[in-house]
Amino acid sequence: MDHLFTQYKLKGLKLKNRVVMPPMCQYAVENKDGIVNDWHYNHYVSRAIGGAGLIIIEMTDVEPDGRTTDFDLGIWSDDHIAPLKRIVDACHQYGAKVGIQIAHAGRKAEDAEVPVAPSAIPFDENSKTPRALTTDETRAMVEKFQLAAERAIKTGVDTIELHAAHGYLIHEFQSPFTNKRTDEYGKDLTLFGQQIIRAVKSVMPDQMPLLMRISAKEYVDGGYGIEESIAFSKAYKDAGVDLFHVSSGGEGPIVAQEKPGANAAYQVPLAREIRNALNVPVIAVGRLDEPVLANAVIGNEEADLVAVGRGMLRNPYWALEAATKIGKETQIPGVYGAGFRDLSK
Repeated sequence: MDHLFTQYKLKGLKLKNRVVMPPMCQYAVENKDGIVNDWHYNHYVSRAIGGAGLIIIEMTDVEPDGRTTDFDLGIWSDDHIAPLKRIVDACHQYGAKVGIQIAHAGRKAEDAEVPVAPSAIPFDENSKTPRALTTDETRAMVEKFQLAAERAIKTGVDTIELHAAHGYLIHEFQSPFTNKRTDEYGKDLTLFGQQIIRAVKSVMPDQMPLLMRISAKEYVDGGYGIEESIAFSKAYKDAGVDLFHVSSGGEGPIVAQEKPGANAAYQVPLAREIRNALNVPVIAVGRLDEPVLANAVIGNEEADLVAVGRGMLRNPYWALEAATKIGKETQIPGVYGAGFRDLSK
């Protein structure tokens, strides 16, 4: 039976365990240039030392106005490559594999003078009203994702994740709640995502898997549910996605009757349904900080990998501690082994 510290292989990606550090925006860019700094270096490399099998670098945007804030990362310029490569190389030294999440915030770009979106619908009454992209601009946006992927590959990452969740641009196009277009991108809500997938895959090495983070359920009136997300995920799988990172929500203010549960593992059933319906590997995420619970998700074959967000914000060495708590062996760097062996006494 597989467990949290069983190795995992997907195409050319070989992971030492099933523990994923999910992308979590740090809002730590200093000069609003989208370039990583020492904060980001320490943040990611410490989790590599701490035993994570896969580290996914936070939402990294394809153009300056595609950032949620001006303090987020970018990958719209070759200037971003070398600083990111420094982080990737250092993480590799400690046995972690590294992915990067490529994205555009769409209407949720707070610091853009005029955000862009599939339709001119603001996120809420306190948000800027976005400008609807023209058909030609939408096609050009696909190319920006492709160029971003080319730069990402030059950083030495092991995989790329497309952000199609949490109300950002790809999600906005795939949702009838935010896409009211009448052109080709309104007639087929998956077209934008499919085109990006194919464009990115065209520049990726054959054995590099493509990940996509999705919101499998929306929490607003008029939003989609699991049946719809299975359908669009199938289209994305056919276009070239190798693994889905299954989250939910983010598309708008949550109505009371659709408020997501606060219970542990509340999104795992969504990941399981995507996995079973499409016969595709998935990452489960959401309140999985307890090692015994995270291990059970893998052992019960509900997901192939487990993402631990808040747990890793609290403890960079979450994976090492988890191995000790559930009685599994893992490589512990340097003299740290003495400290973690003490936990089992």
